[in-house]
Amino acid sequence: MATWGVLTYYCAFTILIIAYLLGSIPSAVWIGKKYYGIDIREHGSKNAGTTNMLRVLGKRAALPVFVIDYFKGFGGVMLTALLRYDGGVSDAWLINMRIIATVAVVLGHIFPIFAGFRGGKGVATLLGAATAIYPPILLMCFGIWCLVFAVWHYVSLASMVAGCSYPLLVMIFATMTYDPAAPFQSMPFIIFSWIVAVLLIWTHRKNIVRLRDGNESKIYLWLKPSDEDDKKDTPKEPNSKSLSQLIYDEYSYAREDVNNQK
Repeated sequence: MATWGVLTYYCAFTILIIAYLLGSIPSAVWIGKKYYGIDIREHGSKNAGTTNMLRVLGKRAALPVFVIDYFKGFGGVMLTALLRYDGGVSDAWLINMRIIATVAVVLGHIFPIFAGFRGGKGVATLLGAATAIYPPILLMCFGIWCLVFAVWHYVSLASMVAGCSYPLLVMIFATMTYDPAAPFQSMPFIIFSWIVAVLLIWTHRKNIVRLRDGNESKIYLWLKPSDEDDKKDTPKEPNSKSLSQLIYDEYSYAREDVNNQK
């Protein structure tokens, strides 16, 4: 940083502010209010994130939330690539700026200025940010996440296991590969990877209690075969109607009463 000029400091500070503002986009809150008329933070786990959207509103609501949260994390970190055009910024500081931008964009998601500083846990945003830092390690963590989720169907458990695998994979890459330009050769990045693991455990502390007590909700992206069999074998109740059908019936009864009074 000794070779940084005033303009370099200004650009770096501006990038971090933009990263925080990107992270502050409360996609779950806005989509929930705009298209479903609810504040997702008042339902389910009261978390403004993809998992709670999936649990409360379904896949159609959760998918755009995940995409937006992922790419705001990715974009917030990729902004630091602009500093490459500044000759005073070394490769080591480019890596450091990616890490700092990751912290800024994730803090924006957890404490969004556009949603009263009540956000989500930042898993999808952190996923996008970590992809921008070094994609191969992140893809391996994503594979671990998919495996754990496919076996146990707990999103929280899959996120924690994948997060705890992140620093271990960073250490493995650092010992097996020598590439001075790679981020895993940077001590700040190694420290950052361990902070990520600790942060994920801390943000999921309530989930850990529910997992221990057996109260954590499982999520199935597709209907379980046993549920399909139950639906086939169980006869429909004659009085079970959809909300729209009930409203139509009430309207019909009211209209008949009016006609009878005439």
